Amino acid sequence: MSEPHSGRPARSHVARGADKPSADRRTLFERVVEFISPGPDSTDELIATLADAEQRELIAPESRVMLEGVLRMADLSAGDVMVAAPRMDLLDIDAPYDTLLHAVIATGHSRFPVYEGRRDNVIGILMAKDLLKLQRSPDLNLRTLLRPAVFVPESKNLNELLRDFRSNRNHLAMVIDEFGNTAGLITIEDVLEEIVGEIEDEFDSDATAAENGIYTLADGSHRVAGDTGIGAVNQILGTTLPVDEFDTIGGLIAHQLGHVPRRGETAEADGLRFQVMLTRGGAVRWFRVARQDAAAPGARA
Repeated sequence: MSEPHSGRPARSHVARGADKPSADRRTLFERVVEFISPGPDSTDELIATLADAEQRELIAPESRVMLEGVLRMADLSAGDVMVAAPRMDLLDIDAPYDTLLHAVIATGHSRFPVYEGRRDNVIGILMAKDLLKLQRSPDLNLRTLLRPAVFVPESKNLNELLRDFRSNRNHLAMVIDEFGNTAGLITIEDVLEEIVGEIEDEFDSDATAAENGIYTLADGSHRVAGDTGIGAVNQILGTTLPVDEFDTIGGLIAHQLGHVPRRGETAEADGLRFQVMLTRGGAVRWFRVARQDAAAPGARA
């Protein structure tokens, strides 16, 4: 009767003893794997790993750029990407129809913050297409066409903001600072461009590209490609910009600004006002160029 009882502890002891070496061997194996092929410990190391994967043709360059954008976007906030308040294009609720229409045509945006009294008193968002309703019904009150404005703090993370844009089917938000003042605006395009790079629009049509990269617009201003030679700009626009240090107008303006230009920024040179319309890969694709005395202030919305 005592033999079965005396044997059970022995079997239990052997089982426990067998488990411990097995656990040790598993831990040792994991350490060997980590030593041979350690995983990334930071975002920078992960980005470096993606670059190595691209070099080994495991992922396409476009995929690597997008993955890097996703990783970097996690550290960005609305305040990092927004168009600052002084560079916003706004519409005055009390402006006549012709003034509103001219502003819409000149800037080419699809949505505009509308203010009343002061520029920082945004009362709603106007869709450019809704102006057609005013044209057909002049007695219509502009206020009835406004859509609610969405306000977000400067500190709002871009990941959260993109999720909000998608869930609310909204494409534009006003950014406010810690004191509740308007700091700028941000669009869903601004957020997506942090992932995929600058999104090209109608200004990138190769089929309509001018030979010298300079177009005359309806209002008398010009659209100038960033890689246009300075000599061509001088010849067409009658300027005397220096041609010794820089080959392209984009390089000259970037040097004058002291940093990589962002869309909406402006610079002045030789009586001309250069406004950045589109950038791509750290370089300006298109400028809007006008005489300083004829240039209207404002950037994009």
